[in-house]
Amino acid sequence: MCRRSTPCSTARIGLYAASKGAIEQFTVVAAHELGPRGITVNTVSPGATDTDMLRSLNSPEELDAMATMSHFAEWPARRGRRRHRVPAGPDGGWMTGQNLRAGGGIR
Repeated sequence: MCRRSTPCSTARIGLYAASKGAIEQFTVVAAHELGPRGITVNTVSPGATDTDMLRSLNSPEELDAMATMSHFAEWPARRGRRRHRVPAGPDGGWMTGQNLRAGGGIR
């Protein structure tokens, strides 16, 4: 999984953001290499998720501000959810090498 820190990094998370960027690039390469075998490769960037890291790097005011940026009335991190559902199925083979940003409108 990749995160919001890849396209929009901040101080104190350099190594974390670099690892997520590496995953995104690995996804593209793996999709090219495995595509001929009918294997699709994608990553998912679930957006802000309620974790210790998110809470340690953001003040309560910043967390509240993030909640107002979402297109949804309730922000997943505010509800304490840690699971994200990603649509998949037999017709999904045409999509590969992509990073699916499922962040509720937060970029």
